[in-house]
Amino acid sequence: MGIQCCKNGHLCQIVIEDYDETILMQMKEEEERKKKMEKLLLPPPPPPPTRTNKDEAATKIQAWWRGTLVRRTLLHAALRAWIIQSWWRLTLVRLLEKKKWAALELYARQEWAAIKLQSWVRMWRVRLCYCRLLNAVRIIQTYWRWHCCHTRGYFQGSYELTATKLGVELEVFLGAQICRITDCIPFPIKN
Repeated sequence: MGIQCCKNGHLCQIVIEDYDETILMQMKEEEERKKKMEKLLLPPPPPPPTRTNKDEAATKIQAWWRGTLVRRTLLHAALRAWIIQSWWRLTLVRLLEKKKWAALELYARQEWAAIKLQSWVRMWRVRLCYCRLLNAVRIIQTYWRWHCCHTRGYFQGSYELTATKLGVELEVFLGAQICRITDCIPFPIKN
């Protein structure tokens, strides 16, 4: 950019230059030179070929074939994903089934243990009651037998003791009835 002024009959030119614009201008000039050089060195590109019906048909067939290949690839990928998803769902169901069985088994064990403890406690209580009753029955029987023996009859007997055997003869008198017991008990001989 330049400005001209006249002072006292002298012509004066003032030049104001923008550095950035100068660089851009130099770059544009350089690009234009390169394009001219390329045009001189390289032959011009051939004109675009004219398309025939055969070319268009071949392009359509190629596009159809590429589309078929892509669809087939996508179908295979979808089938593989479906197989993996089915396997994973089956695995999750099996894991859930195992967890259910484990919980059921734990519950059954706990129930069995509780039932076993309850049955032991019931058995202990019944046995305690039975032992008390048995003891009472024995006491009653002892007193009754003692009373019967003293009021109705008496025992009489003898025994013979040797080195190899014990001979016992008992007579029990119960009023009108007599009971005789004779027995011989051998001793084991130790050498």
